[in-house]
Amino acid sequence: MPHADHIDVALAWIGRAGRPWFPVTGEVHYARLPRERWSEVLGHARAGGLTSVATYVFWQAHEPTPGELRWDGNLDLRAFVELAGRHGLEVVVRLGPWAHGEARYGGFPDWLVESDLALRTDDPGYLALVRRFYGATIDQLAGLTHADGGPVVGAQIENELYDQPEHLATLRKIAEEAGLHLPLWTATGWGGALVPEGLLPVYSAYADGFWAEADEEWPSWSQVHFRYSPVRDDLGTGADVREALDGVVTDGGVTVDDGGAAGEVQDPGTPFITCELGGGMHVAYHRRPLVQPADVAALALAKIGSGSVWQGYYVYAGGTQRVGAHGTEQESQATGYPNDVPTLSYDFGAPVGEHGQVRPHHHLLRRQHLWLACDGEALAAMPATVGGGSDDPAELRWAVRSDGRRGYLFVTTYQPARAPLPAQPGVQLTVDLDDGPVIVPTAPVDLPAGVSVAWPLRYPLADGVVLRSATAQLVTRLDDVVVLAATEGVPVELVLDGEVAVGGPVTTRAADGATVVTLDVPPGPGTVVELPGVRVMVLDDVTADRLYRLELAGRERLALADAPVYALDGELVVHGDRPQAEVSLLPGTDVAVAGARGAARGGGWVTWEVHLPGAGTHELEVDPRPVAPAPPEPTRGGPMDRLSAPTDFSGAARVHLEVPAEALAGVDRALLRLDWTGDVGRALVGDEVVGDHFWHGPDWDVDLTPWREEVARDGLTLELLPWRRDTGVWVDLSVRDVPDGIAVRSASVVRVARAVVEVAAVSRAGRQARSTRAT
Repeated sequence: MPHADHIDVALAWIGRAGRPWFPVTGEVHYARLPRERWSEVLGHARAGGLTSVATYVFWQAHEPTPGELRWDGNLDLRAFVELAGRHGLEVVVRLGPWAHGEARYGGFPDWLVESDLALRTDDPGYLALVRRFYGATIDQLAGLTHADGGPVVGAQIENELYDQPEHLATLRKIAEEAGLHLPLWTATGWGGALVPEGLLPVYSAYADGFWAEADEEWPSWSQVHFRYSPVRDDLGTGADVREALDGVVTDGGVTVDDGGAAGEVQDPGTPFITCELGGGMHVAYHRRPLVQPADVAALALAKIGSGSVWQGYYVYAGGTQRVGAHGTEQESQATGYPNDVPTLSYDFGAPVGEHGQVRPHHHLLRRQHLWLACDGEALAAMPATVGGGSDDPAELRWAVRSDGRRGYLFVTTYQPARAPLPAQPGVQLTVDLDDGPVIVPTAPVDLPAGVSVAWPLRYPLADGVVLRSATAQLVTRLDDVVVLAATEGVPVELVLDGEVAVGGPVTTRAADGATVVTLDVPPGPGTVVELPGVRVMVLDDVTADRLYRLELAGRERLALADAPVYALDGELVVHGDRPQAEVSLLPGTDVAVAGARGAARGGGWVTWEVHLPGAGTHELEVDPRPVAPAPPEPTRGGPMDRLSAPTDFSGAARVHLEVPAEALAGVDRALLRLDWTGDVGRALVGDEVVGDHFWHGPDWDVDLTPWREEVARDGLTLELLPWRRDTGVWVDLSVRDVPDGIAVRSASVVRVARAVVEVAAVSRAGRQARSTRAT
């Protein structure tokens, strides 16, 4: 008898309980995060609209010595999976054995690499070791799989293995023989990979890549991801590793080896699934991309417009490289890779940073994920049709996803700042649906530069009320409230089929058998269009970025928050670096928030102020122009002769920071934030390196929380090397024009406080919630 929540794979989508399902997954590496931060990161992931997390199982971390497997501390895979389930998240386990993930030897233990075995093949000796490692891993997952009612729904086999389908099939067989039975099995399909039957190929798309050459201003394989396209493959991801480790080179976007050329994958007869949409981008010493939040959001939306039925991000939360018996465990030229990456920082510019920093793309992506939670079931079953959008920047880029009855129109004028697209004047498109054409909008509109939209077509609002089209995007719906988000610079127009009674701050007119509605007031949380059986709230862009959907006081509610929030076990968790945070709920009249008095707002919202004692910023005194007396000369190395990261800091500038105890105590987290320019920096507590940074524009954050006592007593030392433009390191054009040397604009301690707030249902008599806890 099938599982009541049966998951299966249809030709074009993933099915769940007999219906199309649109999952959203983000990569979170448990072994690269302090265990005490797991819950926070998973909470933000769930509040960000993720339905699941994916995580590598790094062999080198779990079996540093042959036969001695570790699952303690932040290596406790079972505890991580259970905690993910508590947060309402499912899990995709990336089993390896080879992971890459910018790890030393791709995650292989040194003892394995030093063996005489043919790794990543069906070599019997290698497979015997894989059986042991897989068996131990799968033991950790006993009782946690989907069939057991647990959160583990899928597994990825290996990573970036493009030419050995038989070995991939063997690895799945070994995992199943060890007792792992799951509905979803995947393998990375980029680079023209040969993926065997029984494994779903999954794809990647990055706005830029540290693995490109230092003289490549913007890789061509990144540019294509900002256009709608049926092509799923990304022939750039990992291309340098293929060339360095396997002798496979790319030429003109096609992978070339002794067997010929692997063409671009368009429709391999499986659903369009992504597992590595760039949540940001890591940096290497020779090339340091600066991916902006809007780049991440626009690329993700372009993939939905191109037909994706599963959004997967790499990485969603940054972390810190592990340190083992052989030292730091990052990818490096010393271990055969083309690139040197930071020894510790694996921040990746992710939506949630290495130290829990919640960034703008967490909010931008959440808007998309709320929409997928609201209408993903319908969207997953809608095939994509790419209309316009070549590499000609003057051509309007558009696509449609539709099942014939209804759908979405995608239009974009967005590319990263190094190659921006122009505005598109007079945009008006006709989309043919089964019951006739829909013209969007009813009159041409100028679409500003730098926007990406997905406008609904024939969206059912309520019984007998159909939104024929809108120049605003669907975000979510709750009970009788449908939330749309306007795009700055685009007038909001709602077109309703037939003659419809409309109330609220609007003007209406009849046209072409429809009721055309325009707003008399700016979009915002109080802008509500009243329709029969439904209210349509039209938010502005800024407010839409503050919108959450959380389970509080026994039901789902909409929330607006000006600090990062999530819900856990019915309580509201607030993190912030300001002393107060404002939280509004809808519905909010039936709840009380501990320690605060609610104030009614327009649109039915009730607003509370949450206190975050101790939050704020403490400025430190710092030498603004330190001098490195003898910086090392540039060197090159690795299989592709790229610039090598310096290892000699004896001639670096040494900057000592005194940090008062009161700047570190009394809050959840204390981050040193350095606004600086230079080349490479290291932060030391005593003789221990606790953070490092390849400068490329963003501030450098170091978590001082684990070393509060030592830093308060002895201070902190920075070792800084100077920027030298003629070295040839690539940084983004927007930050490239800085003088040689070192400049420290500011150093501060950012004090992040955490409050756990009880949100309780109240009777009509106004029963109060009991407590607020600041931690």
